[in-house]
Amino acid sequence: MTLDIVSGGPAGGSAAPATIIGLATLAGMAFAGANLGPLWRELAGRVEADPADAAALMDLAIIKQLTGDRDSGLSLQAEALRLKRVYHRPAPAAAVKGLRLLAFMVPGDFMANTPLDFLLAESGVTLDQLYIAPGLPAPERVPEHDVAIVAIGQSDESRAALAKVAEVVRTWQRPVLNAPAGIDRLAREEAWRQFGSLPGVVMMPTARLDRALLERMAQGSLAVDAALPDGAYPLIIRPIGSHAGRGLDRIDGQAPLASYLAQHAQGEFYLSRFVDYRSADGHFRKYRITLIDGKPYACHMAISDHWMIHYLNAGMHESTAKRAEEARFMAGFDTGFARRHQQALAGLAERAGLEYFAIDCGELPDGRLLVFEADVAMIVHAMDPADLFPYKLDQMRKVFAAFTAMLGRCGGVSRPKAAAR
Repeated sequence: MTLDIVSGGPAGGSAAPATIIGLATLAGMAFAGANLGPLWRELAGRVEADPADAAALMDLAIIKQLTGDRDSGLSLQAEALRLKRVYHRPAPAAAVKGLRLLAFMVPGDFMANTPLDFLLAESGVTLDQLYIAPGLPAPERVPEHDVAIVAIGQSDESRAALAKVAEVVRTWQRPVLNAPAGIDRLAREEAWRQFGSLPGVVMMPTARLDRALLERMAQGSLAVDAALPDGAYPLIIRPIGSHAGRGLDRIDGQAPLASYLAQHAQGEFYLSRFVDYRSADGHFRKYRITLIDGKPYACHMAISDHWMIHYLNAGMHESTAKRAEEARFMAGFDTGFARRHQQALAGLAERAGLEYFAIDCGELPDGRLLVFEADVAMIVHAMDPADLFPYKLDQMRKVFAAFTAMLGRCGGVSRPKAAAR
């Protein structure tokens, strides 16, 4: 697979990128409770008048997913990608125009790629999204850019695309951030080998097991520790490829495992030991941290009385006390959490070798950092209502500014040698 870069400006004619509204704008409208119906009708009208309007199709795909119809959204996205492989999101009109960023991406939902549209929402960075996937023809040309980033999240579905991108960027003419091999090593069955031995870090061994082995385990004919290093009940199980807690459960013995398998028909699962990470007050706390050019930044903190925490189900909107604690966590992050785990976070950044990625983690009673997972595609945003979360916007602006500054350092004229990476 070879790609040519258009010099001196954006590609023209049939090779021109399709200019889209984009995820950040559309999601912001949805979160604010805006009626997307009129915009949907306008975009649908464009497609009716011109079935080759790839930009309108891509924005319709985003709206469908935002309104809960993932399958229809992905179908519209596939139709858009049949027409165009490169999509252009201009810098916000009020921003001073600056860096030009090219992102290598894969088809999929909002968790398939780095949330660049959110990270760049207030920047002067223009974004061109180049979609790569098996069976998807390469575009005629790639727009001129100052720096490129591999924005493809780790998954079974993305591995072939990551391999293709690895071939392409080996001789790329511009700096390229987030090496595909580094992203691929964030797979659950690999990440614990990479991170679990770091000082101050706990990341439990994770095994990828087929259904037949798990059925033997449920029957008692296979010991847990024969399939999972240091394995013992209770266990955490999830289907391969699941996200946002879908299919995730705690298993306390053979009978619950058999019951779980009866309810989930998938052929492969991840299995790891459950670690009780409750704080002294009995609550579980989960943190999302981005690491940008090696420096950690707080994105959110969720507090729950249940071990399976997601920000939207942790009661953060309903609890003044929880929000006050999150505000204190963010305000004191650099001198508190980041300092306590300085060695662990620095080790994670160095071992990953990625310019940008995120972790979900907790703290153990003995002070160590418990890492649940790491990826480049974890959602970070600044859309929470300011009346309930007045402390969040400033914190997320720090994250976004750090990301934009990192792009500038990597893509600026002061680093010409990076092009040979």
